[in-house]
Amino acid sequence: MARSRRLLAACAAPMGLMCAIGAIHAFAAPPAGTLTVSFPHPDTYTDAAYRSAYGSDRERAQVMNDIRRHFDELAARYLPQGYALNIEVLDIDLAGHFEPWRVRGYDVRIVRDVTWPRMTLRYALRGSDGAVIGSGEQRISDQAFNMGVNVYSQGDRLRYEKAMMDRWFDETIRRRIAARESGQG
Repeated sequence: MARSRRLLAACAAPMGLMCAIGAIHAFAAPPAGTLTVSFPHPDTYTDAAYRSAYGSDRERAQVMNDIRRHFDELAARYLPQGYALNIEVLDIDLAGHFEPWRVRGYDVRIVRDVTWPRMTLRYALRGSDGAVIGSGEQRISDQAFNMGVNVYSQGDRLRYEKAMMDRWFDETIRRRIAARESGQG
């Protein structure tokens, strides 16, 4: 706290703007590792559209972009510099199902306890030395998605999927990195 006050006080002097930019960089997180996310064969995904049961390429692209953006956020936060993570999203099945008979003329996604989110991922995690420290194909799901606390807002279209992705990233990627960093992996 004292360090931040000294930096901000020094920024009040002439050249304050340049100093403020330097202060922001001083508190920024270290650069993240490299993340690559791909979506092979999105036309075969189980359910990857926000608005209709048979989503168009454009609707699938919105979902894929939101998933990619969330993986980018996780990597920026938790993937150390020098590490590389490659993720292939092989299948997406969003929480809920479309029930067009609920509202005549519209596809409405109804979320029930039995319609939990699912994804199939293939990943490869490389350490800073280039060695593979984790890889595989995993089908992730969250059958308890509708119970407990979800940190994402009600308005977030991927709130259940993001919580599931967070858990996968923590249990699979962060644990392997922690084991490697501690010399156990």
